[in-house]
Amino acid sequence: MPSYDGAGLAGVLPSVVHSLGVAGPRGPFPLPPARRAVVVLVDGLGLELLRSRSGHAPFLRSLLAGSPSLTSGFPSTTATSMGTFGTGLPPGAHGLVGYEVLIPGEDRLLNELSWEDGPDPFVWQPSETVFQRAEAAGVAVTRVGPHYFDGSGLTNAALRGGGFRAARGLEAAVDTTLAAVRETPRSLVYLYWGDLDKVGHVHGCRSWQWGDELEQIDAQLARLSEALPTDTSLTITADHGMVDAPHALRIDLAHDEELAAGIRHVAGEFRGLQLHCEDGAAADVMQTWSDRVGERAWIRSRDEAIDQGWFGPVTQRVRPRIGEIIVAMRENFAIVDSRSARPQLLSLLGLHGSLTPDELAIPMLHRMANSQATGR
Repeated sequence: MPSYDGAGLAGVLPSVVHSLGVAGPRGPFPLPPARRAVVVLVDGLGLELLRSRSGHAPFLRSLLAGSPSLTSGFPSTTATSMGTFGTGLPPGAHGLVGYEVLIPGEDRLLNELSWEDGPDPFVWQPSETVFQRAEAAGVAVTRVGPHYFDGSGLTNAALRGGGFRAARGLEAAVDTTLAAVRETPRSLVYLYWGDLDKVGHVHGCRSWQWGDELEQIDAQLARLSEALPTDTSLTITADHGMVDAPHALRIDLAHDEELAAGIRHVAGEFRGLQLHCEDGAAADVMQTWSDRVGERAWIRSRDEAIDQGWFGPVTQRVRPRIGEIIVAMRENFAIVDSRSARPQLLSLLGLHGSLTPDELAIPMLHRMANSQATGR
């Protein structure tokens, strides 16, 4: 199960900013004091994948010894994890509870990655971010990533605070990060890299293409580490892992009238569905899905999932965004809906969003610049 009270993604940034002397929640990981810090989030770098493909990543492998296994939270997807990472709160509190979620009162779904026609992100997620807290304490905060992230709905909801610098390509992003961290004696620089996740989606996370991308990431992060000022810490983490879900094993709701019956909105994603039902249909939908796919998925009502801690403590503001029925896939199973999903999404091989260790487990690798590599 996801961890929201310690060994989870929510504790990474609070622990880093505490090591910089920022007052407030200490975070669960006792990091050594530092004047400056760089935090790198590699999208899709699950811990189990890193362990099994570590031959492609000698630098990251050197940090694995003694490093903990964190959990990303549920659903194990980027939008939700960015909320957890950026605020230090569980999904049930920050409210970014899926790739696609219901907008209460509007009878429509919000894609929390694209944020197209979405609500005000400052209202949708009103809590202070860790970046904002660090900035208020006098730390120079810089976020580095693709230009289209600057001012996006998800960025404003989950990662607001400090300044943004666009970079095209990982080498340029590393150079930009180094320039930013050297500018002031007390700084926090966050670098996001998303291409490993993209390669995994298209080619599969067991593909040679995924291994090649990991090699490039490893080389650039090794260069980053060696070039950091001596009073700087480096922390590397991820937002989720991934599994390869063969197309032949999937069910398409567009061609399965029995499973599609009684459902008004199919939210979430292919490995972690959130079903919003027609009025009065939830009990029948639950029974049908339990009978049909209960051996291939964990199926819970919204109340059951909340009671079992899937989303952490859930506020009344967030509760109606969550589907009435949650379907988290086991092994490499997936359920798609070609009536609404774009063809590009339907073609993807690597998927995530569920509760398997391959999707939930993420690394937290830490070292001080020019010191012996250590995992924390």
